[in-house]
Amino acid sequence: MAAPTPVLAPVLQVIAMHGWAGTAASWDPWLPAARDRGWSWSSGDRGYGTAPPLLPSWQPRGLRVLIAHSLGIHLLPPELLAAAECVVVLAGFGRFVPPGRQGRPLRSALAAMDAALADTPDPTASALRAQALLRDFLVQAAAPDPVSLMPPGPADQPLNAAARQLLRRDLALLAATADLPAGFPEGVPVLLVEAGDDRIVAPAARELLAHRLPRAERIVLPGAGHAFLTTPPQAAVLEWLQRILAP
Repeated sequence: MAAPTPVLAPVLQVIAMHGWAGTAASWDPWLPAARDRGWSWSSGDRGYGTAPPLLPSWQPRGLRVLIAHSLGIHLLPPELLAAAECVVVLAGFGRFVPPGRQGRPLRSALAAMDAALADTPDPTASALRAQALLRDFLVQAAAPDPVSLMPPGPADQPLNAAARQLLRRDLALLAATADLPAGFPEGVPVLLVEAGDDRIVAPAARELLAHRLPRAERIVLPGAGHAFLTTPPQAAVLEWLQRILAP
């Protein structure tokens, strides 16, 4: 009979936040490991899909660990960020669009995405056009893995006006990012987990983030796509947390 997984001390509380066009369901594969270790786990949800918006809050007990994917770190309020005692950033960035000429293609792509999310006189056509945009985006986020492995999300149905407005607003936030978000706790342990075959976050953006956080530990998962579908980062993150928390 296998020995039970030891519970880390102190007990952890995790707040996890997905990125643009994602939902809390993206964290479901992490939950068994959290339960086995006695962690408290709360997954935020921006409300892009059918679930209502949900912003977790820190509890009085347990080391405060924040795990965020992509834009997720920029979707959290400064006071929640500032209270984190340990941060894991998956496929993240401080500035999404590289400066100068290097960022021109990405700026053009973001403008085209914004246009596809805009309202038109035909609500049904607008809803279907936005759904097609999200499906195209998810193909790139999943690559090199098949998009069929992506968890359920807003692209599973035509997008209503409220969902389009929220996605459009956060797309503007994505385009405007120029640094770490307000409240980011730079004095705590930070792990940057990068996808080696990321089709969403440009290599230059990853380098800018690593330069911005020179004390952060950096792990690159070769062959992983932006969504980490068949190259999951859980083992690397758990090993790092155990090492950080070892007495």
